[in-house]
Amino acid sequence: MRPFNYFRATTGEEAVKTVSSHPKARYLGGGTNLLDLMKDNVESASDLVDLTRVPLTEITDYKGGISIGALAKNSDTANHELIRTRYPLLSQAMLAAASAQIRNMATNGGNLLQRTRCGYFYDTALPCNKRAPGTGCGARDGLNRMHAIFGASDQCVAVHPSDMAVALAALDAKIHVLTPKGTVRIIPIADFHRLPGDHPESDNALQHGELIARIELPPPRFMDHSYYLKVRDRTSYAFALISVAAALELDGNTIKDVRLAMGGVAHKPWRAHQVEKALIGKKATEQNFAAGAEAEMKAAQPLAHNGYKVELGKRAIVRALLRANGTV
Repeated sequence: MRPFNYFRATTGEEAVKTVSSHPKARYLGGGTNLLDLMKDNVESASDLVDLTRVPLTEITDYKGGISIGALAKNSDTANHELIRTRYPLLSQAMLAAASAQIRNMATNGGNLLQRTRCGYFYDTALPCNKRAPGTGCGARDGLNRMHAIFGASDQCVAVHPSDMAVALAALDAKIHVLTPKGTVRIIPIADFHRLPGDHPESDNALQHGELIARIELPPPRFMDHSYYLKVRDRTSYAFALISVAAALELDGNTIKDVRLAMGGVAHKPWRAHQVEKALIGKKATEQNFAAGAEAEMKAAQPLAHNGYKVELGKRAIVRALLRANGTV
């Protein structure tokens, strides 16, 4: 690990001012991702600004929905009564992530900002455009079993690792950000993370110095019919091969509205719009769920070693919708 300066902020404004004035400064929340990357010399910082004393941990009612502090711990958020009762999809997704020990340390803002777990990104001896732009993407023609089948580019085929972000994508969350100008910028979750394009080193829409303050969820509509399915190699401390956040609003057995997002398939949480288009106004049946899944996965572009994700994705979508509907 390279040496760095350490600052302890007590307000969000103080933290933003410090980081924005140092081009290579970084925020430090729970540290469950950044510190590992710094130890492995994958990332570095001239200055670390500790956020643990910044009061951005509240989880409260907000405009009929809810406001979730960016510095609240993942475990506290997942187990909060408002989350469990109004947004069970988010609670399920967060409890499926990592391990209990990591959830006790990791913050919500840090979860959104965590970087890919691609082996080529973590190994500084291997080429990676995300870590070192212009060096190439080793995974594209290398070992890519875990990698993207949607939205990839010649520059990067990595996937975003967050479970929480997948549920937030399905729930149409908004990210409130403190800017160096002293204003608050609100970014829809769909626009927060980005596809790799020609600049895979840029994971999200944040500018240097901007700080996630809180996450806003709209009024709950899917309390009774939602489910988070995570398919992985082992049942704990493993990232998703495929995950599906499914939420239904029903009128009898007719689908009035549906939200579906996928993880493990793209550089960002993948909103499955084709499924949603195929299902609105239809009966909540396995046959219709399968047709929606087929429509979504038709556009998949698998690599040499992850073609299994296409069929797995279809089955996972159907399974998650059946569970959300209470059919199985």
